[in-house]
Amino acid sequence: MILVTGGAGFIGANFVLDWLAANDEGIVNLDALTYAGNRANLASLDGDARHHFVHGDICDRALVDRLLAEHRPRAIVHFAAESHVDRSIHGPGDFMRTNVEGTFALLEAARTYWSALEGAEREGFRFLHVSTDEVYGSLGPKDPAFSETTAYAPNSPYSASKAASDHLVRAWHHTYGLPVLTTNCSNNYGPFQFPEKLIPLMIANAIDGRALPVYGDGLNVRDWLYVGDHCAAVRAVLARGRVGEVYNIGGWNEKPNREIVDTICALLDELRPDAAGPHTRLITFVKDRPGHDRRYAIDARKIERELGWRPAETFESGIRKTVTWYLEHLDWVRDVQSGAYRDWMARNYASRETHR
Repeated sequence: MILVTGGAGFIGANFVLDWLAANDEGIVNLDALTYAGNRANLASLDGDARHHFVHGDICDRALVDRLLAEHRPRAIVHFAAESHVDRSIHGPGDFMRTNVEGTFALLEAARTYWSALEGAEREGFRFLHVSTDEVYGSLGPKDPAFSETTAYAPNSPYSASKAASDHLVRAWHHTYGLPVLTTNCSNNYGPFQFPEKLIPLMIANAIDGRALPVYGDGLNVRDWLYVGDHCAAVRAVLARGRVGEVYNIGGWNEKPNREIVDTICALLDELRPDAAGPHTRLITFVKDRPGHDRRYAIDARKIERELGWRPAETFESGIRKTVTWYLEHLDWVRDVQSGAYRDWMARNYASRETHR
């Protein structure tokens, strides 16, 4: 048994589904079901005895203590986090609570639980913390990619909260001996991603003939990682990673945002043509967000060298799978586009200057 936090969110749900598709080891799935956590992501597991879903908050120490005592997991895989930069700018408090206070509470619960284990159970226990490349800050066009030794330089409330959580995890290892592992991943994309992030937002808006809002000049560069590849990397780190180590996970796919949007438009022109014309007609450039990092890039050679992991998907194969999934799951998209989501989109983009 393993305990997964945030297992109804985008990456967490994909991890849970992939895990149970590959083996019979059970999962206790703890998720607060905030706006991006969606129980429907796990609908295919209804009735599966290997999946024990718990609606709860990682800040609830009594609940976490009870789950650890009752289920005695051999590992905690910690995905739970507030993760959208724009939301962190509008409301940083939620990010401090979940990402910092929540990780602290979880670490303390894990330390108490692990300290009481004996023998092989104590030796084999792991706390795997899933983080982001955004903790490293921004790169110039010619700067080398982020490695595990790159200095932290977070530039948004979101990345600052994740950097803080990373430091807590490191400190609990060095101070208390808690057997931790940390992963820092690049931008994920794929099924079940909430349509506030770039790729699902562009797909959902294009399908409905709405504007495709692109920040600034559209030349901000990200390294793109298909979520299934990320899940495989996390499994590899959990199985074979060295205690106390950090592993960067990237897709070797550096691309500017404008190229991403153009690719999505071309795929939709092919798979769901619009009688009104090419989907690129909908692209609208909007005022850049504050503190928008110019470039991220991940050097993933350490995980490749030590654990033998490499991404299976190219960007071309992964983005086609992703666009196809959204086209085949329009009911899911409509369900998550709740009133709260529409209010958020209006608040974030309505005040920004736009131009075609």
